[in-house]
Amino acid sequence: MSLLTDLVNLDLSDNTEKIIAEYIWVGGSGMDMRSKARTLPGPVTDPSKLPKWNYDGSSTGQAPGEDSEVILYPQAIFKDPFRRGNNILVMCDTYTPAGEPIPTNKRHAAAQIFSNPDVVAEVPWYGIEQEYTLLQKDVNWPVGWPIGGFPGPQGPYYCSVGADKSFGRDIVDAHYKACLYAGINISGINGEVMPGQWEFQVGPSVGISAADEVWIARFILERITEIAGVVVSFDPKPIPGDWNGAGAHTNYSTKSMREEGGYEIIKKAIDKLGLRHKEHISAYGEGNERRLTGHHETADINTFKWGVANRGASIRVGRDTEKEGKGYFEDRRPASNMDPYTVTSMIAETTLLWNP
Repeated sequence: MSLLTDLVNLDLSDNTEKIIAEYIWVGGSGMDMRSKARTLPGPVTDPSKLPKWNYDGSSTGQAPGEDSEVILYPQAIFKDPFRRGNNILVMCDTYTPAGEPIPTNKRHAAAQIFSNPDVVAEVPWYGIEQEYTLLQKDVNWPVGWPIGGFPGPQGPYYCSVGADKSFGRDIVDAHYKACLYAGINISGINGEVMPGQWEFQVGPSVGISAADEVWIARFILERITEIAGVVVSFDPKPIPGDWNGAGAHTNYSTKSMREEGGYEIIKKAIDKLGLRHKEHISAYGEGNERRLTGHHETADINTFKWGVANRGASIRVGRDTEKEGKGYFEDRRPASNMDPYTVTSMIAETTLLWNP
């Protein structure tokens, strides 16, 4: 076994300039991540210098068998924490051979919004709080929970320490460090209210880079849990009953919001979000109605409300933002399985481009 580990950790840089590039894309379900690797003649730091590639879309639910080729366009490069050295992870989006984005390519539409001059001028910042649940393999039951049974009620688990309260920390810490190594702007982690549930935060990141970073952080988490023999779930309500769901709270600000008088801009932006509440909810993740019940720190899915320091609101404004008259707000509606390209670009479009 040690020989296998030695080979997996082999440093190629002493013997060849060639590198390994892991091309990563989102599969047909909109949440499944796919990847494959190729050898390149030397180090690459600019995505535009990377070759396009293709894959069999009929095997990912993204193309018919008689016309199955889907083209990968490299969009963002990260350091590979698994192979290390000059090896890279490459976030790609997906196109037909004719150059048309396929229906599951959410990045293309997001890029159009983020390249709009009115959006670019406002330098939108995002901080995304990605919650997830670690499950025991084969039984699909949270780690630390007795199989077929339940732990004690919620209360002692949030940000906890101790073998009887905190489950899966090695995976969480490995993921944290791997994301930092990769160049992801991961800003923190914490244990969540439900035992076996955790959160990492990405940001503040500007524009579409926030979504690229969340997807790569998800990929790295999937790979680490694969190694650990544990399953990661992004289901917004993995356990029914009196247990917290899993969200992807999205913190947002623009240049105008961060400057003097920004609080008035924030309130106008929140009013716009309220007018498009149903549209946003429909794009904020599958199964979100099981999570947004008005309980467990959520607002009811059919109700839009905002408040200062209110974790039962759709939109929460922090006390510091209210006090300083500028800052950011938090959209608490997105589910843990949301597409960050869709959510970030939709918030920008509604608050900066849409006129009611």
